[in-house]
Amino acid sequence: MERPEEKQLPTRTSPETQVPAAERSAPLHTLRNEVRVWTRDLLIAIGLALVIIVFLYQPVKVEGTSMAPLLSDQERIFINKFVYRFEPIQRGDVVVFWYPLDHSKSFIKRVVGLPGETVEIRQGAVYVDGKIVPEPYVPPQYEDLSDFGPTRVEKDHYFVMGDHRISSNDSRVFGSVGSQFIYGRAVFAYWPVDHFGSLSTTEANTK
Repeated sequence: MERPEEKQLPTRTSPETQVPAAERSAPLHTLRNEVRVWTRDLLIAIGLALVIIVFLYQPVKVEGTSMAPLLSDQERIFINKFVYRFEPIQRGDVVVFWYPLDHSKSFIKRVVGLPGETVEIRQGAVYVDGKIVPEPYVPPQYEDLSDFGPTRVEKDHYFVMGDHRISSNDSRVFGSVGSQFIYGRAVFAYWPVDHFGSLSTTEANTK
């Protein structure tokens, strides 16, 4: 007796294994979009940082030890070139300016006396309009115990001095500095790496 011919039924695939090609490529497409967005944002951030550095800040190299211990010889710092367009120069600011006796050279010093004030130094202590000025940024070993003045600071001029008083060519020698020659304030040290950080305008960095 012949057996009836068996018919093969089509194989059924579980719904979970049937993933359309479009759905399989969706995660990859999303990942590519995210990478593209992150790359775009990173390039924009780098561009803005470069604009800020180029137009607002200027890298300079310190030469000499007149601002020790805050700044050392050959140290690299950034100066803010536009800060004084928006705020006044203040006592304690560490400023960069064209040397009054040779405008091809730049100096960096700390502002001690403001326009119209009378500056006097008695045995190393600085007096402004008869009142002593606290100077925690000048270590005892860097003090100059000589006398100077009194001298009155001219209008739109500033009396500047180095923190390393016994080794500084400053307003005690070349006089006060006109505001038109002051073109930046020291704000940040970036080299060497162990000096990396913000530059305080009021306290010495003991680095």
